[in-house]
Amino acid sequence: MTVTVPKTDTRSDAVLLAAAGLARDVLDEVAEPDTIGAHLGMDLLDERLGMHWFECTSPGYRGWRWGVSVARVPRAKVATVCETNLLPGPDAVLAPEWLPYADRLAPGDLGPGDVLPYRPDDPNLEHGFEATGEEDVDRTAFFELGLGRPRVLSAEGREAAATRWYDGEGGPNSDVALKATAQCTTCGYFLPMAGALRVTFGICANEWSPSDGRVVSLDHGCGAHSETDMEHPEPTPVGEPIVDEFAVDVEPAEGSVHEPAEKPGDDETPGHDETPAAGEEPDEEQHGSDDPVTD
Repeated sequence: MTVTVPKTDTRSDAVLLAAAGLARDVLDEVAEPDTIGAHLGMDLLDERLGMHWFECTSPGYRGWRWGVSVARVPRAKVATVCETNLLPGPDAVLAPEWLPYADRLAPGDLGPGDVLPYRPDDPNLEHGFEATGEEDVDRTAFFELGLGRPRVLSAEGREAAATRWYDGEGGPNSDVALKATAQCTTCGYFLPMAGALRVTFGICANEWSPSDGRVVSLDHGCGAHSETDMEHPEPTPVGEPIVDEFAVDVEPAEGSVHEPAEKPGDDETPGHDETPAAGEEPDEEQHGSDDPVTD
């Protein structure tokens, strides 16, 4: 970073320019040790008055600069130090701008159990309908029109809300609305609002929509519009499943009570296919039932 005299100012003062060493010596007496960096130049503030700038190398003051103002009297050949300063540069790290405690709560910060203080002079509100004493008039205002509140939205409050909603995610310029093929004004799930905002806004009642339960403008839209459709591709035909029987190993189930039949000729024992002689009881293994043979 280099600080130079502005191009529109062609003045120069050789005596003040030569006072850079004097300015550094004065800083050595007031600055924290090892926090004075390179000389950045000098600004001529006025006739015979200049400001020498030095880099501040303190870790906590990145982008800040030491400033030493010097001056001289007419026709003097020696400059005099006026004051020293530690000032922020263009890329300095600064503390946030002071904000009163009453204004620090931003929209979206309110959590469970939080209560906002009462604002008697809220510009977004105005006095609501006051009872007139006439039964018919008061009944119409309180019950049919939904009034009876101490304060209602003022014209300024309605305009602020409408601007915020229209420029937000429920307006026509959100990403989902720009890609929609139809607008909310023709959707069956669109519920118009009551009152003056009815001509511009309503409520989305489609649970499939990303705007469900939110305020949307008439020219908002999304892919869950009740009257739109999409191309339905033909199903891809799938052939009959092919079972490779040669890749299947058949094994007897666990706990089977039957042994595999022996091939004829494996031993001298008659096979299971032989018929027992007359008067002989059939063997258990030759019985046709899974139940054991009882005496």
